[in-house]
Amino acid sequence: MLECEVVVNSMAGISISEDVLKQIIDQVIIECTVQSGKKEIPIESSARHVHLCQRDVDALFGKGHQLTPKRELSQPGQFLCEERVTVIGSKGTFNHVAVLGPVRPESQVEVSRTDARQLGVKAPLKESGDIEDSPGLFLHSGKGMVQLEKGVIIARNHIHMTRSDAARLGVCDKQEVDVKVETDRPVTFHKVLVRVKDSFSLAMHIDFDEANAISLPAGAKGELIS
Repeated sequence: MLECEVVVNSMAGISISEDVLKQIIDQVIIECTVQSGKKEIPIESSARHVHLCQRDVDALFGKGHQLTPKRELSQPGQFLCEERVTVIGSKGTFNHVAVLGPVRPESQVEVSRTDARQLGVKAPLKESGDIEDSPGLFLHSGKGMVQLEKGVIIARNHIHMTRSDAARLGVCDKQEVDVKVETDRPVTFHKVLVRVKDSFSLAMHIDFDEANAISLPAGAKGELIS
């Protein structure tokens, strides 16, 4: 770690471009990680939620309605909305389900396996955004209702990261990795999907079934082991 500190301190007073500075910092981070041997990743749990396309926003809340941000989420540009919907399946209903923004090209409902059973839908395990061959259901807002022909999925656990994170951790986009999590009920997640994009913030996302099964504490971190 001392060598990394020396590199950073030696830059003091030197005039360089922002792009070059970013490259240097990224390389320092990579070298520091290699020296420490740690590949830690913050872990966050995701409750059931809904992503909406503008067409469905219009149908549920009125023509031209814009989703209202309530608070920012950990991923840059993503936010929890003031709007809520009721999710209606053939066997059960969930009220006040969170809507996340911004709008997407297609609406999507992300649930856990337990949620899917309660709703009465056979939701497949898929990467978020892949809604082909998935079931639909009804969404109701109090102002309107829409029937989704598809879009209900159980999202694969995955890791968001930037290209710098990927280089530092020695992985690439769409790679599947193993992540070890030490809790009161330790576990290793296998085949965790890596998703690389520079607008992302480093975090592994699991659903509530997974979080409850391992007694995930606040601020938990996992270790990428392969």
